[in-house]
Amino acid sequence: MYSFVLRAHQKIDKAAYRHLADISDCSKYFTFREIVHFEGRRGPDSPKLKKGGGQPPWHFFDPDGKNEEYFRIIKAHYDGLVKEIKLGDHNRSGFEAAWLAHALVDGLTPAHHHPYEEKLREIRSEDKSTEGTPTSHAIVRGDNLRDTIRRTSQLSGNNFRDTLKKGSQLIGPKGLLTTHTTFEAGAATIILPLLMNRATLDDEVLNAAKDFNSLVESFKSYVTQINDLHMYERFYKKGWTPALALDVRREIAPRMVKIVTLAWFCALKEAKKLSVI
Repeated sequence: MYSFVLRAHQKIDKAAYRHLADISDCSKYFTFREIVHFEGRRGPDSPKLKKGGGQPPWHFFDPDGKNEEYFRIIKAHYDGLVKEIKLGDHNRSGFEAAWLAHALVDGLTPAHHHPYEEKLREIRSEDKSTEGTPTSHAIVRGDNLRDTIRRTSQLSGNNFRDTLKKGSQLIGPKGLLTTHTTFEAGAATIILPLLMNRATLDDEVLNAAKDFNSLVESFKSYVTQINDLHMYERFYKKGWTPALALDVRREIAPRMVKIVTLAWFCALKEAKKLSVI
């Protein structure tokens, strides 16, 4: 399922890079091949990263919250991209551009606006960190259990039922993890065949683009516009509908491409390496 999501990230990067190349000489500082090298199996959602015991970044955004950690991640990759562009390091620039784009796209995804971590803690009845991607939390233990769900055959009746109940809340038909992953996979499937030729930044946005702050302002504006559509709530109630799929094509996908294009454009401009064509 996540292969569709990773390919959608690559598709958005490709469209954004194409639009960026139409207005700048970006290939002097990083190419699409260098960017896509650090997406997929080398990206933030990399299965290799998970298997290696790494902690994948947590790209969730609360439209009504402060989001210090999210913006810390964004700022770190943005500053890294500006730095590497100045140094002329194509490989490092590609890495920072790819991971910055991935985090921004995740931040615009309705599934990432849902309070996943808070709900997960409610299900687990535990106050412990849930860092990592949602798929790393597919097993939920019942109250006072020290063994994983693989040993439920050894549990007493009450604890066994508690474990099953919590597991259903996570991976049941409308469980927390089930809803999250099926929304993301469905949205990715809709995005993959799109050309996104019209997802270009207008002159007003380009002229206002200066630095990280201008990027954040545009990002927050896009989040508000997407959040007002209540797409995740609609999906939870009725699943995928023609109207919901249309919103992905017309509302979400173009904004994802635009925010990635803008992020790379701002970094080039701040590094004073931008020559507009």
